Amino acid sequence: MEAARSQTGAFGQTEINWDKLDKTKFYVVGAGIFSGLTVALYPISVVKTRMQVASKDAVERSAFLVTRGLLKAEGIPGLYRGFGTVITGAVPTRIIFLTALETTKVAAFKMVEPLKLSEPTEAAIANGIAGMTASLFSQAVFVPIDVVSQRLMVQGYSGHASYNGGLDVARQVLKSDGVRGLYRGFGLSVMTYSPSSAVWWASYGSSQRVIWRLLGHGTGSDEPPPGEGTIVAVQAAGGILAGAMASCITTPLDTIKTRLQVMGHERRPTARQVVKGLISDEGWTGFYRGLGPRFFSMSAWGTSMILAYEYLSKNTSFTILL
Repeated sequence: MEAARSQTGAFGQTEINWDKLDKTKFYVVGAGIFSGLTVALYPISVVKTRMQVASKDAVERSAFLVTRGLLKAEGIPGLYRGFGTVITGAVPTRIIFLTALETTKVAAFKMVEPLKLSEPTEAAIANGIAGMTASLFSQAVFVPIDVVSQRLMVQGYSGHASYNGGLDVARQVLKSDGVRGLYRGFGLSVMTYSPSSAVWWASYGSSQRVIWRLLGHGTGSDEPPPGEGTIVAVQAAGGILAGAMASCITTPLDTIKTRLQVMGHERRPTARQVVKGLISDEGWTGFYRGLGPRFFSMSAWGTSMILAYEYLSKNTSFTILL
C-alpha cells in the first residue's frame, strides 16, 4: 500500500518524492557530500585500477601490496593520482545521474504498478530501470574523465607511460586518436556501468523489502516504527548486498574496459585481444582482478549515497512503499 508520510514517522523502504524535493538543497549540498565521498573512497579506485592493469610479471598483485608500494614510493599523494580530473567531472556527472535516476524511478514505479507484482519484484524492476537509465545519461560526461584519470592512476606502473597531469594526458590522447580517443571503451563502459547500476539498484530495492519483512515490519498497520539506527542498519545491509551482487556480475567487463582505456596508441589492443591475453596469462580468474576493492567501493558508495539521500531529503515528502 502506498502512503505519503514524513521521514520521521516512516519505516521500511523509502523512495524520494521527486516533485516535492528541494532541488537546490539536493544539488548544492549533495555536490559537497559526494565530493567528500570521492575524497574518502578515491584511493580504492586507484588500487583497483592498478590491480586490473598489472602485467603477469608484476610483483604487486594484491590490494595490500599495491597500497604499500604506492605509500612507500609516493606517500599519501600516490593514492590520489588523477584526483583533480575526477573531482572536476564528479559534480556534473553526479547531477546528471541523480536527476535521471529519480525522475526515471517515478515513471518506472507507475509503469510496473498495473502488473500487480510482488513488492520486492516491483522494486527490483523499477530501481533497475532507473539505475540503468541514469548510468546511460551520465556516461557521456564520465568516460573522458575515466580515460584521463585512469591513465594518471597507472602512469609509470607496470610499463605504462608517464604524464605531466590531466591536461597532458588529454593532449596526447587527442593528438594520437582525436576525440574518439577520449571515448575509448565507451561501449564497454556502457555495458559495464549501466548493468552494474541496474543490478545495484535492483538488488538494493528488492533486498530492502525482504529485510524489512524478515524483521516483521510492513505486515500490520499498528506496528511501532523502527528507530533511526535500525533504518540505517537495514539500508547499510541492503547496500552491501547490492554491492556484492553488482561487483560479482560486472567486474570482468570493468577489467577489460580499464585495460582498453589505459593502453597507449602504440600498443592499443582490441577487446578481443584483451580477453585472450587475460585468459592466456591467468585463466578466467584474471577477469576478477580488483574484485575486493571494487566490491568495497561499490558497497561504500551505494550505502553512502542512500544515507546522503536521507540527509538531503529531510523535511521533504516521501512515498513509502510498505
